[in-house]
Amino acid sequence: MGFSSTVTKVGRSVGGVVGILYQAGRDTVDTVIRNVIPFMAFISFIIGLILTTGIGDWIAKGIKGSASSLPGLLLISVVCAIPLLSPLLGPGAVIAQIVGTLLGVEIGKGNIPAQYSLPALFAINPQVGCDFIPVGLALGEAEPATVEIGVPAVLFSRMVTGPLAVVIAYVASFGLYTSAK
Repeated sequence: MGFSSTVTKVGRSVGGVVGILYQAGRDTVDTVIRNVIPFMAFISFIIGLILTTGIGDWIAKGIKGSASSLPGLLLISVVCAIPLLSPLLGPGAVIAQIVGTLLGVEIGKGNIPAQYSLPALFAINPQVGCDFIPVGLALGEAEPATVEIGVPAVLFSRMVTGPLAVVIAYVASFGLYTSAK
């Protein structure tokens, strides 16, 4: 009886672990199909739209002139963090990449002082993550009321933290780009 009961206990334990792992796999596949794949399709569409229409180049060229001063960088940060725009600017960071490349070229040419490179990085990126907030909340199985309050709260908080990050980066960049004599 001792051997038989031991085998039974081991069998039940292994069966319980296998059952938990199997259910976890099913839940994972279900979550990916219901939440992640539609999000990936949406992001692919937005990236394609931005690249095809040239809106990223248009926005980048439009704000390039504002990047040579702290008030201009703050303006860029506020525009990129507007709650209606930031979820559209965020996907794949396409617009931030284009703007960053243009600003980098202008900094390299000397048209924009080098000390603005760090604040410029923060100015063009306040939208980071704003496109993923609804999906992140869905993956965390947040209640609908949490999503209704959480998404706008994060989007509006980026309106404050975006420009604040630019100011902090501006202060942190003092002395970073001094030329050696």
